[in-house]
Amino acid sequence: MGKVQQTFGETLRSKVAGPDAAERGQTIWGKPGERWFTPDDPIWRVHEDASMFVGGITALLLQSLHPAAMAGVAGHSGYRSDPWGRLARTADYIAYTTYATFEDAEAVIAKVRGVHDRVQGKDHAGRPYRASDPHLLTWVHVAEIDSFLTAYQAYGAGRLTPAEADTYVAQAGRAASLLGVPEPPTTLADLRATIDAYRPELEVTEPARDAARFLIVEPPLPLVARPGYATLVAGAIAILPDWARTMLDVPFDRVATIAGRPLGRFGAAAVRWGLAGVQDGRRSAPPAG
Repeated sequence: MGKVQQTFGETLRSKVAGPDAAERGQTIWGKPGERWFTPDDPIWRVHEDASMFVGGITALLLQSLHPAAMAGVAGHSGYRSDPWGRLARTADYIAYTTYATFEDAEAVIAKVRGVHDRVQGKDHAGRPYRASDPHLLTWVHVAEIDSFLTAYQAYGAGRLTPAEADTYVAQAGRAASLLGVPEPPTTLADLRATIDAYRPELEVTEPARDAARFLIVEPPLPLVARPGYATLVAGAIAILPDWARTMLDVPFDRVATIAGRPLGRFGAAAVRWGLAGVQDGRRSAPPAG
């Protein structure tokens, strides 16, 4: 069983973080130096958990409801032509800003800011957008960390207390502020209030529907892997805010409403089992300063 577990874990890691994930991991977790966080911090615990596989899908679906954010993804991210590359870049950003030395974390943030400065265009209604717009960056940030936190509380190996949940929100804001988010929320209540404040701007565009179909119905996976992926998707849909699930009118919504959480727990547990067979040094990284 050990070999099966290791193979499964290495396949997952390669898909999410790229074929050179093990080598980059030596820099992220093994490089000596001061870090922003420690293994005991809520952000470390949430971001290392297999529930992130579910939360990431939730985040993409939720983020797609902002027309400017979706236009940027559709026009510049290459999510259809290179979905695994985009996923690896996102995973890298989260890994560096959570676990790496603060010099390396800041370097990655600066690199992403440079990319954002070059991304601009018009949404489906002809309204201009810039990826570096602080208002748009705030939406992407809050949709993401709310999804990660909700997934962890639903499917994670542990649970955060209310105080720890507030700490997670505040810790996630550290990188966000350097990226260009002017006032990242610092408590769960602030996070939810910020999301609610964006609701009048949200709408279901054709690019959003297309992205949902791609994520849910047409994932870039071989047929043998799709049943396992479907458990993660069901779990992701189940933890979307009710209003977002209604807006998206996603496929399999009824299944997700009834069985999504049990399926999500099963899927996250399977991913957790696989990744447990891959040694990446996360728990033994040098302590933060």
